[in-house]
Amino acid sequence: MKCREVIELLEKLAPPEYACEWDNPGLLAGRNGKNIKKILVAVDATDEMVDLAVREEADLLLTHHPLIFRGIKKINDQDFTGRRLLTLIGKDICCYAMHTNFDIAPGCMADLAAERLHLSEGRPLETTGTDPEGNPVGIGKIGRLDCPMTASEIGRFVKERFGLPFVTAYGLDEVRESTQVIAVSPGSGGSMIRAAKEAGVTVLVTGDIGHHEGIDAAACGLAVIDAGHYGLEHIFVEFMAGYLKEHLGNGTKILEAPLRFPAAVL
Repeated sequence: MKCREVIELLEKLAPPEYACEWDNPGLLAGRNGKNIKKILVAVDATDEMVDLAVREEADLLLTHHPLIFRGIKKINDQDFTGRRLLTLIGKDICCYAMHTNFDIAPGCMADLAAERLHLSEGRPLETTGTDPEGNPVGIGKIGRLDCPMTASEIGRFVKERFGLPFVTAYGLDEVRESTQVIAVSPGSGGSMIRAAKEAGVTVLVTGDIGHHEGIDAAACGLAVIDAGHYGLEHIFVEFMAGYLKEHLGNGTKILEAPLRFPAAVL
């Protein structure tokens, strides 16, 4: 199968038009006409993943986060982005990213995270548009848990459901009452605090929360469970590997990047 045919399949699942204006998903390196016989699925195009793609002789490195995020004027071996691009292009490995289009598309990141937490009655935390049927789509989900929980219990539940070594919580003293309606926003969720407060939820599950964001949210009566950026979004790998295996058949080998959390508590 040609790379452009794989891309058609990917964009049927998560159309590029769902992506935020500032984003850079799509084919970031490689040839549309490349024959694709082996695909490596990962969250990030790190040195480790690029090296793995080379060792495994993959034809396509499919990631959630774009390797090229902002405009670049030079591609050389003097920075990590250039080195990775040189390696991929030198080995004729295509690199494709599905970022905010995957976050927003129906059945993808927001819905997957909500399903992982058994949330029902889901609606977008921040609406960015509509699907072809006119239903709202957007970043994150607000939904109802199976039963009321305290913020501490929700934190432990998130840790269990996403297989995390740890989570960080803000506002446990300020938000003590149990709740059944929560918000989840995989990825970097500092910008989603306002949306969560405006929605009236008292617990937000997200990642990349800084000190000031956390204590300010707590002061406003919002507990934040920081499960890490990778911690919530590693579900991309398993889901996309399954999707590709289902739609590409046995003619294309699908490899999953090993689960490896970038942060540790010492």
